[in-house]
Amino acid sequence: MIHFKEGYYADVRIEDKFTTNIVIKNGALEEQKVISLKKAFIRVFDGTMWYYASTSDTDHIQEELDTLYGYATENPAIGEHPIVKRYEVNRDEKIVFADDCVKDIPVSDKQASIAALCAACKSEHLQLVMGRYLDRYSRFWFYSSKGSEITYDYQTTGLSIGLGFACGEEQFSDALQRAGVRYSDVRVTKEELADFISECETYITTAKPVVPGSYPVILAPMATGVFAHESFGHKSEADFMLGDETMAKEWQIGKKVGSDILTIYETGTIQGCGYTPYDDEGTKAGMTYLIKEGRLAGRLHSATTAAYLDEGLTGNARAVNCDFEPIVRMTNTIVKGGSSTVEELIAGIEHGYYIKDVKHGSGMSTFTIAPNLAYEIENGKIGKPVKIAVLTGNVFETLGLIDGVANDETVLCFVTGGCGKMEQSPLPVGLGGPHIRVSKMNVS
Repeated sequence: MIHFKEGYYADVRIEDKFTTNIVIKNGALEEQKVISLKKAFIRVFDGTMWYYASTSDTDHIQEELDTLYGYATENPAIGEHPIVKRYEVNRDEKIVFADDCVKDIPVSDKQASIAALCAACKSEHLQLVMGRYLDRYSRFWFYSSKGSEITYDYQTTGLSIGLGFACGEEQFSDALQRAGVRYSDVRVTKEELADFISECETYITTAKPVVPGSYPVILAPMATGVFAHESFGHKSEADFMLGDETMAKEWQIGKKVGSDILTIYETGTIQGCGYTPYDDEGTKAGMTYLIKEGRLAGRLHSATTAAYLDEGLTGNARAVNCDFEPIVRMTNTIVKGGSSTVEELIAGIEHGYYIKDVKHGSGMSTFTIAPNLAYEIENGKIGKPVKIAVLTGNVFETLGLIDGVANDETVLCFVTGGCGKMEQSPLPVGLGGPHIRVSKMNVS
């Protein structure tokens, strides 16, 4: 039992984490790690300064907490501080995976599943087969001096078959990935794998460079999600606005920033890699509309940013692990589905491009997206593969050019990669949306 002193705000979060990481490269086992680690992050606030400690000695958390109290100054009015007043008091237990935990699957089964898929990869152009199996099970505890007592668990599991192809001077790489929250979710049939390899072979042997210009573009759900996350999600993180009057003016709630058919929301309630039922300050997850029908509707907060901007909490104070303090981060960032079919979106384009998946993206006021598999659209039909190095544009201008939103909203889960911010990387996040059509994007 943790004892909190009067005259200070303090909280303690603990994570007991189990992970598996198996890597097979060109048929050889390169890595097999099974790690269990329990750590705690402790902090004390006296109204003027924060004091932090991180420890793997979770049997002596009270001693660490008392040491921090020794550095701080007692403040009888700490409960009236605008940051402290915003902290929620929640008492809850959400244990979902105790009876279906990846910890209970033998590592030999995990290795055999990824090895079998790697062995099935066949192609005359194939130079590299990199198979990875990853899983994670975490149990979290959160306690605060205001009275919060929270326990919940988190689980993801998945695999990635990364393939490198070469044909003459041409090289191409892509990965087939599956991810979910239960071991039984992660299945790739040999037929699915063969179809993926065939698509990659067709791409490397027939894809032609795009003629740079401005074209209508359709983004598949993965590309939609990356676009929403990189070009808009990060702009929604309120710590970027602290002390920045220019950005605060640009970011006025109610401002028209996109097409009337565009809605983007954020929530930690969806099971998957972005699942965060309570953030690392004990705030319960809800639904935050970032854009609603083309207008700015909200932003993402920690207690500090919410106090500074005099707004409500959103459940977005997150740390990558117990070595770090929580900062404002996304959970699941999703473009809301619309009313059109995918076929209707494609049929409306005489000449443009279809972006099936992407390598990476970045952005704030402007954005860049590096596509991987991309195809031309001719006379309302998807045609031949094309090589596109990058899509670029102004964020708000592009949001206003979205003229079609399909009804196939998809939330994606990943076990490789993650979101980076400051020194905290990679943080698991979810993203997604439907197919969307942008009337004009810079393509090169």
